[in-house]
Amino acid sequence: MVTKQLLKGLPEDADLRRADSLAREIFSDVANKWALLIIEALGEGTLRFSELRKEVEGVSHKMLTQNLRMLERNGLVDREVYPTVPPRVEYTLTEPGRALRATVDALCGWTHQYLGHIEGARRRFGD
Repeated sequence: MVTKQLLKGLPEDADLRRADSLAREIFSDVANKWALLIIEALGEGTLRFSELRKEVEGVSHKMLTQNLRMLERNGLVDREVYPTVPPRVEYTLTEPGRALRATVDALCGWTHQYLGHIEGARRRFGD
């Protein structure tokens, strides 16, 4: 995943294994169906929690909360709390989050392009 060529300019004692581990950790975090759907929904703009829950069909309150916290922890989503009663909380993609959304869109495009091929292969295996 991470090579010395990709990390030129880092100190000689940089722990490349840790960089690789961090890359795997981030990929593991964001490569789940809820995170990808949340990123896609927030790509259209800032949303409140209840709006996100309506956009991401089937997600539970708990799963939405966990995934939003993870995305915020990874710097992909900004969370803004307004001091109102009740508190108003809004979520927005950060610049890295918007860049990831472009990647997600490309993956969705790939899926649409090869959907027939994938379905045919699955039929051959009895799926």
